[in-house]
Amino acid sequence: MSTLSQLSQHLKFPLTAEKQLQAQRLFHGRGHAYDGLYHVTVDWLPPVILITLFAPESPTELDGLADWLVSQIPSCKSIQIQYRYELTGPIDVIRGDVIRNFAIRENELHFYISLGSSRNTGLFLDMQNGRKWVQAHSNDKRVLNLFSYTCGFSVAALAGNAKSVLNVDMSSAALYVGRKNHKLNQQPLEQVRFEKLNIFKSFGRLKKRGPFDLLICDPPTFQKGSVDIIRDYPKILRRLDEFMAAGSTLLLCLNAPEIGRDFLIKHMAELAPQYTLMEEIKPPEVYAEVEGKGLKVLYFKSFRDLKSA
Repeated sequence: MSTLSQLSQHLKFPLTAEKQLQAQRLFHGRGHAYDGLYHVTVDWLPPVILITLFAPESPTELDGLADWLVSQIPSCKSIQIQYRYELTGPIDVIRGDVIRNFAIRENELHFYISLGSSRNTGLFLDMQNGRKWVQAHSNDKRVLNLFSYTCGFSVAALAGNAKSVLNVDMSSAALYVGRKNHKLNQQPLEQVRFEKLNIFKSFGRLKKRGPFDLLICDPPTFQKGSVDIIRDYPKILRRLDEFMAAGSTLLLCLNAPEIGRDFLIKHMAELAPQYTLMEEIKPPEVYAEVEGKGLKVLYFKSFRDLKSA
C-alpha cells in the first residue's frame, strides 16, 4: 500500500474553518502507531504544510501525497519537505511559494516560525498542551523557564497573567526570537528577563533572581559539551530549594525517547521528596504512541510550609 493511501486513512479532513487557522500536527508516524509510516510526520503551519521524513521516501509517493494534501487544504500556499535523516535537516519546497519566515497561531497566541535555517522550526507542536497548562497556572506567579529556547512557555505565562518570567538558555539566537515572540503578542517586556547562561554553572544566579513560584524545565536530551540529560537533570532537582518558593509548582519535561517517566519520578522521590506528582500533561491526541517513547510532561507541587493545599 502506498504512503499516500495509508496517510489518507488516518488524516482527519476536511478541517473546520477554525482548525485551518491553527498550527497543528496532522499526522504523527513517529509513535509507531501506523505500520510502515514511522518515518513520516505532517504539520500544518498556516499557510505551509511541512512533511518531515526520518528515512528516505519515493519521490513519486511524495508527489502524490503533496497533490492530495493541497486538495484537502485549499488555503495551503506551500508544501515543503524536511529530510531529518540528513545531518543538517535540509528543506525543499515541492509545491507553491518559498515561505521561510512567518508567524503561526496556536490557540490565541502567535509564534515565529523559521524553515530551513536549522533542524527545528522554532516551536515544538507536541508541547501545545503544556503551553496551555502554563497559561492556566501562571496567574500572579514568578516563573522560571529553564532551557527556554524561543520562549513559548514564557509567552503562555504572560498570557496567563504571570507576575514575571526569567528565561534562561545557552542560545542568544533563540532568546532573540523569544523577545520577538513576546512583541508579536503585544506583551510587556518589562515583566520578562532573557539571560544567556549555562544553567549548571549558574545556580547562584538563579538563587539571586528567585525565589520562583513556577518552574518550567524542558531540557534537550543531549548537547555536546553542555547537556547530558541523564547526568544533568538530577543536578537541577537536588537544588530546587535554593531558588523555588514554598508551595511552588514544577512542570518537568522529558523528550528522550529511551527514557521513561519513571526517571523523573524516581529522582524526584530521592532528591525532592517535598514535591508531589499531581498530573501528567499529555500531548495532543494526534501524537499516538505505542511504545511510550513520546514526550513526557509531569506536574509536581510542593505543599511545604503551606497551611492548606
